[in-house]
Amino acid sequence: MNPLALALVLVAAVSHAGWNLLSKQAAKADSVVFLWLVAAASTVVWTPAALVSGAVPSWRVVPLICVSTALHLAYFVLLQRGYRHGDLSVVYPVARGTGPMLASAVAVVFLGEHPTHLGIAGILLVGVGVFLLSGGGAGDVKGLLFGLMTGTFIAAYTVWDAQMVKEFAVVPMVLIYLGEMFRMLAITPLVVVGGRWRLVAQVWRQHWPKVLGAAALVPLSYLLALFAFQLAPVSVVAPMREVSVLIAVVMGGRLLAEGDLGRRLVAAGVILGGMVAIAIS
Repeated sequence: MNPLALALVLVAAVSHAGWNLLSKQAAKADSVVFLWLVAAASTVVWTPAALVSGAVPSWRVVPLICVSTALHLAYFVLLQRGYRHGDLSVVYPVARGTGPMLASAVAVVFLGEHPTHLGIAGILLVGVGVFLLSGGGAGDVKGLLFGLMTGTFIAAYTVWDAQMVKEFAVVPMVLIYLGEMFRMLAITPLVVVGGRWRLVAQVWRQHWPKVLGAAALVPLSYLLALFAFQLAPVSVVAPMREVSVLIAVVMGGRLLAEGDLGRRLVAAGVILGGMVAIAIS
């Protein structure tokens, strides 16, 4: 594997797990206000990069980006709620594992793709890993359920965004930047009209490092992966990205003192194996 591609994908994995750690650490804050602050800060932080890229969207893709924004917004809301009720080391791997599994299923049913035996094995492995994380139904059940719901929207935006980039030739930087901006605009009425405006200063004061960190890392983790895709085969890069699952579980166990680290690492490893099988099938 190209050494630069390997470095990029590993940094992307750490970045992705990192912003999820920050979101978990801010889980007690009002989720709507926190997400609005992250989207607003991200819009500001990434404006120079968007301008330098020189990519200008056509009006015909704006409605498509609005749909993508809605799917991503649901994903972020469910993820943040999941971190309020469950552990990082449960919600994150379940969400990341369920997303590719369901995306593969959608591709088979609606896009006419045909799964290989390896792909089917990967789907089964993800299911086994999720069961292990649930402790057979006696573990972090709330975290598990939120992870599953979040994974549903990961699958939805994965399929939708892939079609936008492939079929409508939407530039990834445009998709990412306008997605951040549109998400901020979509949440603004809930903040202003919903009576949360008074909480903005409080959440910012308590969590501004996490807000700025997430604002930088959310787009960065995806952009680095896209650069890696240009340097190495997708079949190599995609599985390497998912090492973030193990990183997140270790972060949860070591930095957040979440329990059952051994069992959760084994379960996350099984999920990772399933995700790799799906990616290379």
